[in-house]
Amino acid sequence: MTETQRKVGFLICLITIVLAVLDLQIVSAATVPIVRDLDPDHGVDKIPWLVSAFALASAAMLPLYGKLCDTLGAKRVFTGAIATFLLGSALCGAAQSMEQLIAARAVQGLGGGGLMSVTMVVIAHLKGPDEEGTGKGGSAGGLVAGAGMAVGPWIGGLLADHASWRWIFYVNLPIGLAVLAASAFVLKLPDHPVRRPLDYLGAALGAAFSSALLLVTDWGGNRYAWSSPVVVGLIVTAAAALALFLWRQTRAAEPILPLSLFRVRELRLGFVIQAIVGAAMMCAIYYVLVYLQIARGVASSSAGLYLLPMAIGMSTAGLLSGRLTARGWSARTFTLSGTATTALAFGLLALTTGPATSLWLIRAALLLMGLGLGQLMGQLILLVQFAAPRHQLGVATTGIRFFQTLGGALGASVFGSVLARLYAADGPGGDVSALARLTGTAHAEGVRAFVSATDVVFWSGAALMTLATVLAVRLPRPGRPEDTEQPARQPEPVPA
Repeated sequence: MTETQRKVGFLICLITIVLAVLDLQIVSAATVPIVRDLDPDHGVDKIPWLVSAFALASAAMLPLYGKLCDTLGAKRVFTGAIATFLLGSALCGAAQSMEQLIAARAVQGLGGGGLMSVTMVVIAHLKGPDEEGTGKGGSAGGLVAGAGMAVGPWIGGLLADHASWRWIFYVNLPIGLAVLAASAFVLKLPDHPVRRPLDYLGAALGAAFSSALLLVTDWGGNRYAWSSPVVVGLIVTAAAALALFLWRQTRAAEPILPLSLFRVRELRLGFVIQAIVGAAMMCAIYYVLVYLQIARGVASSSAGLYLLPMAIGMSTAGLLSGRLTARGWSARTFTLSGTATTALAFGLLALTTGPATSLWLIRAALLLMGLGLGQLMGQLILLVQFAAPRHQLGVATTGIRFFQTLGGALGASVFGSVLARLYAADGPGGDVSALARLTGTAHAEGVRAFVSATDVVFWSGAALMTLATVLAVRLPRPGRPEDTEQPARQPEPVPA
């Protein structure tokens, strides 16, 4: 590829990441007009599935996408994922019922799982030999993803208020078709003429595990009690599917997620740190919005604007870390700095989310949060890609995205359970949902109990990120090959 083609390729990848991240977050701000239009009587009960259908399908496909990249070539998988995503977007925009919209969101999620993960594989292939190990492309992709997560709900609200909720999905079509056409002519990536057998059984077991786990985190303690047969059955299913999946990975000729990857220290620690970061991001974004609306009376349409400092911090830190990595700074340095900064930001949130503290302090804490997460979004992917054997670049890249997805789901569930239990023990009304119906002294007491519980959630986030900092210290230093259990790069096997 010429230098111009590579620059256009990087731009294609960034646009694709924007599409993926926005569609994961953007629907949350448009649920009210969607329900009002499609099913005003019973649509509220189906709202969670609008997000869950996309997330379940996306997570289920992640392990398979990595293996497909290593087997068929990244370009074919990339264009296939975009085409599937666009088909789902068109079906979502044309949906005439909540059931149709949920099914279309699942189709969209099948493609969306590849948009984020496969795009990072394409970025790795676009780098020249002298750019391996630098932050070019990867950091930009990470900061775009982080900023999209922060501003997605706000954009969704704008489209729903000033156009129609259907444009949340239709807007993907012209952009996605342009990306498809450009990628067909511009991207010239390594192909894999030798076809290896795919482990479809392993992919099915991995999808069963991730789907059951995500449903446990979504339904447990919310739609169903933790002791209910439904949740217990899902937990048993997730445990059995995980055990069978691990067993299959030791037997399959071409495993979906080779367990040999975990022998590389950078990969082993990187997967765990990324899972923690996924949980932290869910905690920061979701529970700050909940705090602003419940404890401070901020309207839902305005609450998303408070995440703009976080997006600005992510963009600034992402660009700066990417440039410094290109000049020789190590991904380990920014992983250490990013985890420590994020831990400090959680502590600041815990100290400033009072019933009457200045909202500017909240903005400052979110700016600091963005500065920490912005260092992590691209650098962890860069660290994993450089440490992974070249012929397993796809599974390593989608693997780190897979762990982030599971970490985010588990984090949302655990933090939600902590908040609910603490409020139930100390607040009036029994649960947080009753707080909106309280008045006078009871309401003030409820707000105090909610704020106290939220502080514990943010302190828990600080503890998690402190653990991530300790794990980051264990990452091998650059130029110290003796710290790594096996060589970072292995030659791609030559076909017989």
